[in-house]
Amino acid sequence: MFIKIFGAVLFLIGPFLTIKAEWFLENFGRIGWAEQHLGTEGGTRLFYKILGVFFIFLGLTMMFNLFTGIVLWFFSPIMPK
Repeated sequence: MFIKIFGAVLFLIGPFLTIKAEWFLENFGRIGWAEQHLGTEGGTRLFYKILGVFFIFLGLTMMFNLFTGIVLWFFSPIMPK
């Protein structure tokens, strides 16, 4: 039950983070790594938007109980049999 609630919270934070990327930039400042690797004058905005979309995806997988299957599929090549 906790994982579904946490997934719903992530799903609600994701769109806010994606839509209000400029607000996060003004209040938290620039991220040096993102500015260097993700673009010239918008790397931090792009980073916030990518993070928001990732939160949406992660929240949906947690809400619909798909998270465990995806994690097992992703790490199956390095797990012992």
